[in-house]
Amino acid sequence: MIVVAGEALIDLVPRGAGALAALQPALGGGPYNTAVALGRLGSPAAFCSRVSNDAFGEALLDRLRETGVDVSSVQRGAEPTTLAVATVGVDGSAAYSFYVDGTADRLFAAPSALPSGTRAVSFGTCSLVLEPGASAYEELMRSAAAQGVFTALDPNIRAGLIPDADAYRARFKSWLPSVSLLKLSAEDAQWLGGTPQEWLTAGPAAVVITRGGDGLTVFTADGGEYAVPGERVEVVDTIGAGDTVNAALLHGLAVRDALSERALAALGADGWTELLGFAARAAAVTCSRAGAEPPYAHELDS
Repeated sequence: MIVVAGEALIDLVPRGAGALAALQPALGGGPYNTAVALGRLGSPAAFCSRVSNDAFGEALLDRLRETGVDVSSVQRGAEPTTLAVATVGVDGSAAYSFYVDGTADRLFAAPSALPSGTRAVSFGTCSLVLEPGASAYEELMRSAAAQGVFTALDPNIRAGLIPDADAYRARFKSWLPSVSLLKLSAEDAQWLGGTPQEWLTAGPAAVVITRGGDGLTVFTADGGEYAVPGERVEVVDTIGAGDTVNAALLHGLAVRDALSERALAALGADGWTELLGFAARAAAVTCSRAGAEPPYAHELDS
């Protein structure tokens, strides 16, 4: 079981040009997309979050169930669902503004235990920024790591939600001793201001950096550095592409029985190149269609 902990929300995606283009609601949130992608790839997955009782919340849970994701760890609340208004650039890149005050996912409480059979837990995005839920997710991350559970982190920076950048950067560094696999975009890396070598020294066994259409690179604790190019595709938008990479990496590690820091070190050049290539193909499928629509396993069969 791979557990994904974090927010579920509604993306409002423009269907046309200009500030007043019609907005299409789409199910989203970085952790939510990762959970859906894991389910579509065939990995046993569970979602750990707090979701509204409103109609959006029901729709979010319905998709998880349809994808085979276990929702027994989802907390419910009467507060509304978080909204994220997307703006898509001419190159397909997405930027967001958020409506988060008083929403359900901010009131997440750390569970007393993870689901039975948990092999890995994935964290990231808004859920590690917005209090009081951020502290609860942080507590869960630290407790999972202390129990020897493989932990993955994608900070997925949303700068507009971070009131004190320096405080967040310090908090990010405090998480690294509890992180097995760190994945982040080149833009996130630049905003955080560190280097893969610095982050590896602090704790993770591997750091994966995504560079959009230019591909992915992994840096490992033993000094390895392996890269693959991006897959060429006609980009509709990039919504959910990074989340798909998260899921593809975790799924690929799971099928290789490599969800441990020792196993990561044993992958070597061939193992990492194969895994990164799989993640690049998965992300390309997501970029080829509107919204966060990650691929199913059969779409990646070569």
